[in-house]
Amino acid sequence: GDEAHVTDERGMPILAEGLPRKIADPFDYGGGNINPGGAADPGLVYDIDPRDYNKFFGCTIIRRANVSCDATTLPAYHLNLPSIAIPELRRPITVWRTVTNVGEVNSVYHAEVQSPAGVKMEIEPPVLVFDAMNKVHTFKVKLSPMWKLQGDYTFGSITWHKEQKAVRIPVATRITIQDFYADVA
Repeated sequence: GDEAHVTDERGMPILAEGLPRKIADPFDYGGGNINPGGAADPGLVYDIDPRDYNKFFGCTIIRRANVSCDATTLPAYHLNLPSIAIPELRRPITVWRTVTNVGEVNSVYHAEVQSPAGVKMEIEPPVLVFDAMNKVHTFKVKLSPMWKLQGDYTFGSITWHKEQKAVRIPVATRITIQDFYADVA
């Protein structure tokens, strides 16, 4: 297939660089090992307008070296990136991602969801139908913590499948409860 690989040619898990050696997690391999054949025909892309970064980071450059950033802007997980990372999942969070079909004009993709441990992940709609009129679709990802447990990052993925093609993005979540009871004002 054309998807990113999380195992090497021998089928062994890719090991992260550094010591001690550990099995690579999505922070290490990102979208996976690159398959050059697949890169020529990605199928779906997550487009981002550079101006969108301003909405999230609210940064203005004052002279060359000084950058002033507004901390009250939107959380970065709302940026249309080909990954989702939620560092503090305390209650259900919904994020949206928009994909543009750059492959065959008439294409139908089906979602395969691998939820991070302890998280219920729902995709809506679960099927994306592209044609000449509809080249761009937005889908909703709802992540709900199932445990009230201070946790480490757990990993999952969302893969859009079309026949032999698979477009996968990693999902990382960390359930936090440090103010689980305090925030019921």
